[in-house]
Formats: sequence, C-alpha cells, structure tokens
Amino acid sequence: MAANEPKLTGADLSHLRVSPKTLVEEVIQKLRMAIFSGLLKPGDRLIESELCVSLGVSRPALREAIRCLQAERLCDITPHRGAQIPVLSWQDAQDIYHVRELLEGEAAALCAVNISEEGILSMQNALKQFSDAVNSFEAYVRVEATSLFYSILLTNAKNRVIEEIILGLLARINFLRSRSMSLPERARHSLREMEAIFLAIKDRDPDAARAAAIAHVAQAREAARNAYILANLT
Repeated sequence: MAANEPKLTGADLSHLRVSPKTLVEEVIQKLRMAIFSGLLKPGDRLIESELCVSLGVSRPALREAIRCLQAERLCDITPHRGAQIPVLSWQDAQDIYHVRELLEGEAAALCAVNISEEGILSMQNALKQFSDAVNSFEAYVRVEATSLFYSILLTNAKNRVIEEIILGLLARINFLRSRSMSLPERARHSLREMEAIFLAIKDRDPDAARAAAIAHVAQAREAARNAYILANLT
C-alpha cells in the first residue's frame, strides 16, 4: 500500500445505510403539501395531537418534521403556543420577488450560455411535466413541476452562489407560487412564460432568456398581489 493511500477501516458500516425516504421526510412532504395547497393556511396552529392522528405518526417524528419546516421558514415555533403557519406579509413577498427578479434573470442568461444538450432535454421534459400539471387541480403538483424546471435551470447556470441563495428561499418561493397559481388561468399564463424562457435558453440567447425570466417573475408578482388582495392580506 502506498504511503499516501488512505487506509480502509475494515469496519462493517452496513447499518449506516441511508433509507431512500424516511418517515420524517414523508411527514415533511405531507405538511408542505398541506401548506402549498392551502389546506393549512397562514395563522393556523399545528396542533400535535390532531396531526399525529391525521398523519398516523408519533410525536417525535412529527416534532422533527416541524423543526425542519421551521428551518425552511414555513412555520414558526413560539414558547407556550407551539408551531404556527406564519403570515408572510406583502412587503416580505415583494422583497422575495425582487430577489428572484435579479437572480433568476441572471441565472437564465447564464443557463443559455452554459447548458448542455442533455440539460436542454431535461428542461424540455420538466416543462412537459408542468404542462401536464396545469390540467391538474392539485396546487402542489404544479408547484413541484415548476420547482423541477427551475432546479434544472439553476444547475445548468453553473453559478453555485446564485443557486444557494435561491434554494435558501425555495420554500417561501413555493408558498408564493401556490398563491399566485391559485388564481384562474394563472397556471396557463405561467406555462407560456416558462416556454418563452425555455425557447430562449434552447436558442442560447442569454439576453432573451434574462428578459423572459424577469417578465415571468413580474407576472407572478402581480398574480400574487391579486391573491393577497383577495385574501385581505395587503
């Protein structure tokens, strides 16, 4: 064995094998779905006894899932009151849209320059998934499909800092997406806007990709504002 070659421990590490999907991850996904679909609304309390029965899980599993949602800023935990779905103010929403406009526009431009043919095919497939989801009545399905499209875009932009910042906002971005797409016909408009982004990237036109991404965020902001007005949250 060479002097600098790392030594094998010889230990049996099979017990450390990671499960593809743990119980806690499933609980997190179910709660996210309830938040993004509007089943759990801003201001609602997460009552452990009720959720344990509804989800069929133990309190420790539920509490760990709630802590993960707290890290994503999808719930607040207050002493003596427990967990609650936060009310995202319109000012907070505007700040998030501002950041999205700046970063997603640049990410789309970079993606148009750096994306591979394989990446283009992946984006096309993700766009097809969103197109199929537009006809679905499940808000969560639409949000997931949109997230997949942007995940591929961000990966192919090849700027880790932009990707990390947007991923840090992802849960709140998805919350706002679910609000904006709750309006009639918004999902169909969103599809056309995302198609424009994809075509510009496919044509490897960074200026057109940036403009299309910024226009998409601007339209999403307007739709979210209307949703906030309808909910008397502005």
